[in-house]
Amino acid sequence: MLIVPFAPGGSTDILARIVADHLSRALGQPVIVENRSGASGNIGTAVVARAAADGYTLLFNTMSVHTMNHALFAEMPFDAVNDFAPITLLAYVTNTMAVNPAVPAETVRDFIGYAKANPGKIAYASAGVGSTNHLCGALFEKMAQVSMVHVPYRGGAPAVADTVAGETQLIFTAGTQSLEHVKVGTLRLLAVTEGRRSALLPDVPTVAETVPGFEMAVWYAAFGPAGVPPDIVARLNAEIGRILFLPQVRERMADIAVEVARSSPKELAALTRADADKWGRIIKELGISAQ
Repeated sequence: MLIVPFAPGGSTDILARIVADHLSRALGQPVIVENRSGASGNIGTAVVARAAADGYTLLFNTMSVHTMNHALFAEMPFDAVNDFAPITLLAYVTNTMAVNPAVPAETVRDFIGYAKANPGKIAYASAGVGSTNHLCGALFEKMAQVSMVHVPYRGGAPAVADTVAGETQLIFTAGTQSLEHVKVGTLRLLAVTEGRRSALLPDVPTVAETVPGFEMAVWYAAFGPAGVPPDIVARLNAEIGRILFLPQVRERMADIAVEVARSSPKELAALTRADADKWGRIIKELGISAQ
């Protein structure tokens, strides 16, 4: 069983279903994707933390659950670092900074100038308090030294819709949600939030090119429960890594602004721990908690 702790239709779910199909054939047995959404990913992730460590229950998850939730929630049903066996990094999602076209800004520098001239008059949308959209906006406010209004929604889709409609002016969100609007001109793309330019959007600058040190790199990874035998982890790592770089898989994910990746289990463990420390510190400094 492959658990996705979010609703069907998102990029994590799409990736899981593509990989599951190929993995079923490679392993010679069915790999069924099950969506267990709720509590910002905590419900489905807890199912995997409690599962038998036999390699039959896997988790495809976004980095926020393993590196941010521990700092956002007063109580957690698992230790997001130590209760899981890292298998492999899966992908990076191209994360974007986009504005409603009515905002008179073509670049991040333009936007900062406009925001400083209009303190408290720009609203940025998010998928909810503590979401990566919210953290991006709050971190941008602090680092760019601007004052904006945070408007949380019950999910990413309505947050994007209201930015398109002009109810809010700014959104930091995955390219899966923004780029179709950019193509038709209902959103204007200013930058990506990763530390380096995206291979999928090489001509689009990073926020850090204007605001040094700003970075939000959103990644997905595969985990099992802690204690999965090393030989099973190694087999899954090899098979999933092979599947991710099949041309048809790479192309399908690139179409939705997701760049496939892979790693060793040790590299994923180090990345998870480092990002958990980093985002735990940042969330505390920003004074954000989940509601």
